[in-house]
Formats: sequence, C-alpha cells, structure tokens
Amino acid sequence: MVLVDQGSAVEVMYPDLYKGLNLKPEDLSPYDSPLVSFEGKIVTPKGMIRLPVQTDSDVVEVNFIVVDAYSPYTVIVARPWLHALGAVPSTLHQKVKYPSGSQIKEIIGNQGMARQCMVSAISRRPNSEPSTSVENGL
Repeated sequence: MVLVDQGSAVEVMYPDLYKGLNLKPEDLSPYDSPLVSFEGKIVTPKGMIRLPVQTDSDVVEVNFIVVDAYSPYTVIVARPWLHALGAVPSTLHQKVKYPSGSQIKEIIGNQGMARQCMVSAISRRPNSEPSTSVENGL
C-alpha cells in the first residue's frame, strides 16, 4: 500500500518493501538526516536508494529514504515524485492525475485499503499515559 503525502519532502520506504525487493545494506547510500515519524518519534534512516517508479508507461527515478520502522504502508511518495511526474493529487477523490504525452492519466486509490491502513496504524499505537487537559490544549 502506497501513501501519497503531498506534505512530505522525502519519499520513504519501509521494511516490507525493502525486504521484498531483496535489497541489502550495501545497496544503500549514506543518509544521516533523522526523520520524524507520524507518532513524533525520531527515526534514524538506514540509508537512501534511487529506484525507478513506474506508473503505467511513465517511469520516474526516485530517491527513497529507507527506515526500519513500523508502517501500514510499504512506501510514502511525496512532493519530489509528484513534481517529477507533474502530478496533481486529490485526497478528497483519492486520485492522482498526471500528464502523459497528449493524455491525462490517473491513479485511483482504494478507499477500503486506506481505511484498513488507518485502523492498523491507530491500533498499533503504543499505550500512553492519559493526557491532561493542558496537554490537549484545553
């Protein structure tokens, strides 16, 4: 499952895809800028790898930051991929449209899978102490 995150400045690859592609640590270039997870935790990347991403007949080279962290997604594609493709995402319609030759092509998301990923992410959150009203901004 792929998350299109137009707010992110880097593409991120998670362990399931990394292992599924049979990538090894020696395939990675150094990347030592820490990232912040959706939970607000600092994540130290394992490295970076440049791979082609194919959408229909169009191929875009993408730099993926490889992390060893849980995610219900296999990869996050972000602004660099969107810009390289010339794509326009719509979270409301769960579609990405992009020009290809003389056509406008679209990638259509799967709302059911998106819901499953959200449930998986929420149910996997670590239990934390109850927040006080001050911490909640009340």
